Amino acid sequence: MKHLYLLFLGLLFAVLNNAAGKECPPGFGVDHEDCVDENECDDALLRCGENAICTNTNGSYYCQCATGYQINSRKVNFTADESGTCKDINECRENKTICGSNADCSNIPGSYSCTCHSGFVASNRKEQFNASQSVTCKDNDECRENKTICGSNADCSNIAGSYYCTCHSGFVASNGQEQFNASQSVTCKDINECSMNKTICGSNANCNNIPGSYSCTCHSGFVASNGQKQFNASQEVKCNELKCDRLRGENLAEEKEQGERGDSGPEANRDDYAGSQTLVALKDILKELHSTCVQKGVTGEEMLQILLEALENFLSGKSLTDPRTISALFEVVENTLPLIGQLQVNSSISHSFLHTGVNMLVQRSPIAPRGPFILSTNDVQFSSHWETAVGESYQGFASASLFKYSGLESFFEKSSVNGIKTSANQFKLISKVVTIVVTNPNTTHLKKWITINFSHLQKEVKNVSCVFWDSAKEGGMWSTQGCRTDDSNTNSTTCSCSHLSSFAVLMSLYEQPDVFELRLITWLGLSLSLICLLICILTFWLVRSIQSTRTTIHLHLCISLFIADFIFLAGISQTENKVGCAVVAGLLHFFFLAVFCWMCLEGVQLFRMVVLVFNTTLSRGYLMAAGYGVPALIVIISASVNSKGYGTPRYCWLNLEDNFIWSFFGPVCVIIIVNAVFFFITVSKLAEKFNSLNPDLSRLRKIRAFTITAIAQLCVLGTMWIFGCFQFDERTLVMSYLFTILNSLQGVLLFIMHCLLSKQVRDEYIRFLTCLTRRQKYSEFSTNQSSKSQGSKSTHNTGESRI
Repeated sequence: MKHLYLLFLGLLFAVLNNAAGKECPPGFGVDHEDCVDENECDDALLRCGENAICTNTNGSYYCQCATGYQINSRKVNFTADESGTCKDINECRENKTICGSNADCSNIPGSYSCTCHSGFVASNRKEQFNASQSVTCKDNDECRENKTICGSNADCSNIAGSYYCTCHSGFVASNGQEQFNASQSVTCKDINECSMNKTICGSNANCNNIPGSYSCTCHSGFVASNGQKQFNASQEVKCNELKCDRLRGENLAEEKEQGERGDSGPEANRDDYAGSQTLVALKDILKELHSTCVQKGVTGEEMLQILLEALENFLSGKSLTDPRTISALFEVVENTLPLIGQLQVNSSISHSFLHTGVNMLVQRSPIAPRGPFILSTNDVQFSSHWETAVGESYQGFASASLFKYSGLESFFEKSSVNGIKTSANQFKLISKVVTIVVTNPNTTHLKKWITINFSHLQKEVKNVSCVFWDSAKEGGMWSTQGCRTDDSNTNSTTCSCSHLSSFAVLMSLYEQPDVFELRLITWLGLSLSLICLLICILTFWLVRSIQSTRTTIHLHLCISLFIADFIFLAGISQTENKVGCAVVAGLLHFFFLAVFCWMCLEGVQLFRMVVLVFNTTLSRGYLMAAGYGVPALIVIISASVNSKGYGTPRYCWLNLEDNFIWSFFGPVCVIIIVNAVFFFITVSKLAEKFNSLNPDLSRLRKIRAFTITAIAQLCVLGTMWIFGCFQFDERTLVMSYLFTILNSLQGVLLFIMHCLLSKQVRDEYIRFLTCLTRRQKYSEFSTNQSSKSQGSKSTHNTGESRI
C-alpha cells in the first residue's frame, strides 16, 4: 500500500512537474501543451462595459464604444484596465446644424432624429430623418395643399413655413384683423361701402351695395364721364348733366314768330311762309332728338344716326334761301353735337352721306388731355389742341366734332358779308361749309387759334376770304371778324380763327370796280406829294432866313411823311415775303406815328408862343425825343406784345385782328385830342389879346394865321386816317376813293399850307427864281420898317423871333 501511495505521488509529481514546465504568454492558454489565444470577449460586458463592443485580437482584445457613444477620454479603442465607460453622444448639441435649416434635432441614446419645423416637410416625405439621408426641409404650401383653408371670400397667401388669410376687397374679417389663419375660426363678412361712406360715389350719383363691392350709377338726366353705366370711386368718374333741354327748340319758335311778323308784301309773305315751314321742319327734328336724348341708355351713335338721317331728308327737300333758316340749321347741329359726344361710346366716329358728313373724337380720362388733334373729311381739315376743346373746367371727358354740309354753295342771293348787302353773283362759296363744335362752352375768344384747311370746289380762285356765319346779326350773315387767311393757292385755302362757329371760304367774283383808277390816283398823288414834300424839306433846311423852332418841326414833319409815303408807295402791297412785309408794316407804323408826334409838337409850340411871350424856344433834344423816341417806344412795345400783328394777307400794315390796329389809332386819337385842347386854348388866348387891342397886332395876326394852318393840317391828317381804318378793313368803294385821294395828296396840302400860303416863303421863292443875291431876313415880329437898327436887331434874333 505504501508503495502504491508513493507511486501515485511520484506520478502526480511528474505530471505536475511536466505541466509546470509549459508556459504561454498573456492572452494565451495551454491546450494540449499548445498555447492557444484566449477569447477575452467571451464576456464582453465584463470586459468593455455597456454600450461597448469588444473585439478579440491575437493574445489580447480592445473595446470600442457603440455608434453614438464615446468614453470620457474620447479614445476610440480602450480596454477594461483603462476604466472607461461609453456614454451617449448628444449630436444635437455637438453640431447644431446637423439637421440643416428649418428642422429640429432630437437626441436619443446612441443617435438622434431630425424633424422639420411646422409648415415644412422633409424632402423624403418622412417625419424623421438624419443628416446621413441628405434630406432637406422644404416649405409646405398650405394654400395649394388645401384650397379652402381660409374659407370663403378670403385669399390665402403662403409664406415660408406658414400662411395667412386676408379677406377679399369689400369684405372684413370677423375678428377685425387684416390677417388670420384657419385655426382662429375667422370668417369674412361683406362691407357695406354705401353706408360707411355716403359720398363715395360723388355728387349726382347713387350707390348700390353688392357682396364684396358696390357700384355707382348716375342720377337720371346725368351721364358718367367714362361713358359707362356703372363705376366706382377709384375710376374718378364724374356725373355730368345731360342738357337735353337745349333740343327743345324754343329759339326756333321765336324766330318763326318774328318771320310771321315781317313785311306784309306778297313776296315777303311767300318767303316768310317758306321760311316758317322750314323752321317748323327743323323744330320737328329737334323734338325727335330731344325725345331720343331723354331715353335711358341711349348712345351717342344712335343720336348721331337720327341727326344725319333727319338732315339728309331736310337738305334734300328744302331750298335754303333765308338767313334765318341757315342760322336755325347751324343751331340744330351746334346744340346736338355736344350731347352726342357726351353719350358717345366709341372714341371716334366718321360718317359721310350725300348732304352731310361728320368726324368726331372723344377723350375720356381722369386727367385732361393735352396736345394737338386733327379732324378731317374729304374736303376740310381742322387742326386744334385738346386744351381748346377742354376749356377752363374739365369734366372727365372732352369731345371735338367737325360737321360738313354739301349743297349750300348756291345760297348767296340774299346774303350779307360783314354787314353789307351784296349784289347777286358778287360772291361765291368755293368750299364746303363746316360747323366745328367742342365740349368747351366758351369759344368766342380762344387763346390758341384754330386752323382750318379748305379744299376749293373750283380751280380758278381769286380774292378769297375766310368767313364764319354770324347768326347774331340780321338773322345771319357771313363775317370775317376773328378769322384771317393764312395761305391760299389754286387748290386750297388755310384759315385761322379765334372762335368756333360755322366756317367757309368766299371768293369775290370780280375785282373792285375802278381798281385801275384807284391805283392811278395813288401813283400820281403820292408822286406829286413826294415832290412837294422834297421841296418843303429843302426849303426848311436850306433857307436860313425862315429857320426857327417852328420850321424845325415843319422840317421833320415833312421828312417823316416823305419816308412814310415812299414806303407806302413801294411796299404796301409786297405781301409775298412775310418777313419783309412785317418790316414794311413796322416802318409805316413808326413814321406815320412820327408824323402825328411832330404835329403834336407844333400844337405845343403854338401854345407856348401865345402863352409864353419870351423864351419860347424848345430844345432840339427834347424835340427829337418826342418826335422820334415816342413812336419808337410804341413800335417796340407793340412788336414785343404781338410780333405777328405786322402784315396782313393783302397789305403790309397792322393786322386788324385782336384790336392790334389800336396800337396806331390809340396814340393818334390821344394826339388829336391833345392838339385839339392846345388849339382851343391858343384860339381863346388870341381872342383875348385881340379884344384887349394889343398893340402888337402884326405878330398876333401871324400867330393866328399859323394856328389856322396847323388846325387845317390836323383836320387833313386826322380825317385821312379815319377813312384809312375803313380802307384797310375792305369796306366800300367810296371809302377807298376818299382814303386814296386824301392820303396821296397829303404832301401837296402841306406844301400849300406851309410854303405857298406863307408870305416869307413865297418871297424867298421869288428871290430865288429872280436870282436876287440880296436876301432880307425876316423876323417873326418885324413890321417891314426900314430902320437899319431894327433890321439888325431882327437879324440877330433867334428861336421864336422868326417865323
